[in-house]
Amino acid sequence: MKKIILLFILLLPNWVCAIELPDTYSSNVLIYDLTDEQILFEKNSSNQTYIASLTKIMTTITALEKNPDITKQILLTNEVFAGIPWDASVAGLKEGDLLTIEDLLYASILPSGADATQALAISSSGSVANFVKEMNELARNIGVENTNFVNVTGLDVDNHYSTAADILKILKYALKNTVFKKIYCTREYTMSNNKVVRSSLLSYNKNLNLDISKIIGSKTGYTSKAGFCISVLTNIYDHEVLIITINAPPIIKEAYNVRDALNLIEFLETNFSYKNIINSNTMIKSIPVQLSKITDYSIYATKDISKFLPNDYDPSLIEIKYQGLESLDFNNKVGDKIGNAEYYYAGKLLDQEEIFLTRFIEIDYIKYLFSIWYIVFPLCMGILLVIILASSKHKRKRK
Repeated sequence: MKKIILLFILLLPNWVCAIELPDTYSSNVLIYDLTDEQILFEKNSSNQTYIASLTKIMTTITALEKNPDITKQILLTNEVFAGIPWDASVAGLKEGDLLTIEDLLYASILPSGADATQALAISSSGSVANFVKEMNELARNIGVENTNFVNVTGLDVDNHYSTAADILKILKYALKNTVFKKIYCTREYTMSNNKVVRSSLLSYNKNLNLDISKIIGSKTGYTSKAGFCISVLTNIYDHEVLIITINAPPIIKEAYNVRDALNLIEFLETNFSYKNIINSNTMIKSIPVQLSKITDYSIYATKDISKFLPNDYDPSLIEIKYQGLESLDFNNKVGDKIGNAEYYYAGKLLDQEEIFLTRFIEIDYIKYLFSIWYIVFPLCMGILLVIILASSKHKRKRK
């Protein structure tokens, strides 16, 4: 039983709160604080599922790594369009188009163009099959464990699957690439053939009139088996947060993936904020002072420390650790370093600082003399004995 309880505690978010994930249309949800690198909430995030066009996150970052020169031009041939179903989302590319790798990258992410992803695959690796192998190799290198790619588009086929947790790993990795992040956070782009491609987020929201201004970057997806999906980059009180949802009901006019994302953003804004958990006047420790007119010296934090936390965070999880001198005396001077302070929340180090003595410690001579009685007493007795002997000698001379 103890092992079960310990496992349960370890699986809890490391800020520990009672706030619960609100109801969502999507059956698979993951919310991740990219700034503090911690999972905030999850629902079925480790369940294998179809992922629709969230696949194109992997397609795009793989193509980007294989094509460092994104100005390279590609002539689209008939092979690019082979096997793309009539109902797949496309960027409107045509045979004979001369486009750059950069054009194809934008066309892959923004309108989720299956034509663009196949063009990237064939131009990068000679065939879609070869490129898919490289996608899977990169996925393994990233550290995903429950993912397998069969195509570059995300169309429903057997053995093509992932999890919200693995999509998170892939997206985190991809966003470290500045070119990918720029594309991911773009709503509209004009390709070199003057064709404009727009984010599918705009298409979903065309008739809903939702406020999508808080969605900084996104990749949407839809298939009959994956339902509506979305990955979102947003900012909550200066914290970059990633939201991934999969398997929302496939009702196109409702765009439940976008609704879920917006509701979760509102939920985070309502229930999270920066909490000032250490103030500059917070006492760290009281150290005893020896041989002085003061009996103790209080150490205080010299800075305010805040953390992004749920509104019902547990103050008892705040911990201050001091390492340094355990006592002081008049030999310690103003400006001397006396130790270090570390500030933790729920076991995670937030900040640290060096501690310096800021107060003059005045000697108490009476206490000091008493502290060396083993020297003073024999000395005094010796002096007294000398005086007595001298006095006796003086008296004998007088007689």
